[in-house]
Amino acid sequence: MSEPLIIASRESRLAMWQAEHVQRLLQTQNPTRDVQILGMTTRGDQILDRPLAAIGGKGLFIKELEVAMAEGRADLAVHSMKDVPMDMPEGFVLAAISEREDPRDAFVSSKYASLAALPEGAIVGTSSLRREAQLRARFPKLIIKPLRGNLDTRLRKLDDGEFDAIILAAAGLVRLGLADRIRARIDPADMLPAPGQGALGIEICDGQPDMQRIADGLADEATSACVRAERAFSRRLGGSCHLPIAGFAVSESHQQFWLRGLVASVDGTQIVSGECRGAWAEAETLGVALAETLLAQGADALICQVNAG
Repeated sequence: MSEPLIIASRESRLAMWQAEHVQRLLQTQNPTRDVQILGMTTRGDQILDRPLAAIGGKGLFIKELEVAMAEGRADLAVHSMKDVPMDMPEGFVLAAISEREDPRDAFVSSKYASLAALPEGAIVGTSSLRREAQLRARFPKLIIKPLRGNLDTRLRKLDDGEFDAIILAAAGLVRLGLADRIRARIDPADMLPAPGQGALGIEICDGQPDMQRIADGLADEATSACVRAERAFSRRLGGSCHLPIAGFAVSESHQQFWLRGLVASVDGTQIVSGECRGAWAEAETLGVALAETLLAQGADALICQVNAG
């Protein structure tokens, strides 16, 4: 029997589902290897009383996993792609992007059937500046409050009456068998998803061709092209959880994709948006080009405004 393959994962219920999903795929594809999971708690999981943008951003969810890989305690890490920083730290690579689950945002409420049904002054919880800005643009009379914690914690806060509704990624609810909590899946035309939303990423240490070959078996070509376009768009705009940026691509026929993107002010009063179509092979080039178009149309001023605030 060969050396075991070790997957580093956060210990939240959703992160463990994702790791176990990849574990099953790897075990099927590599029947002579024992595939194990190393569960870890990250700083992002520990600091729950402040918005993510205020405590250092998405990298807080993956740093400890990278340390485990660098020290040889793990071979790869599984991430929600929307949690992966746009620039990988030195010594690590994004080795594969797997097939996407539903990329849309989900409206969750015990009282109301949809966003449009919410009365003036209703309290909506979200952890995302992207969602907040788009909510404020469409529904300026709602009260938007921050919502942190893992999926179960967020649902409990809703059930305890802290919020009239909350907005979550549909993919996480579906993966945990909680799709029945979704009252409505929000059309991307009404709330454009985050870059990488619904997709899983496989991270490994750089310079490991054997691990790269193993990761290649997890990759989905169409999802990878779409997510690469989304991330190139966001990266050119300085994308992070500090900025209200949305980017979403869908695969079309003949290895083509359609990318939509936007930049907003946090209060939703200003939005610059655009779209483009192109070939999978041009995903990153076209993602950057769309970002350049939006910058020329005023997104640069919005970004400066958010960074200054």
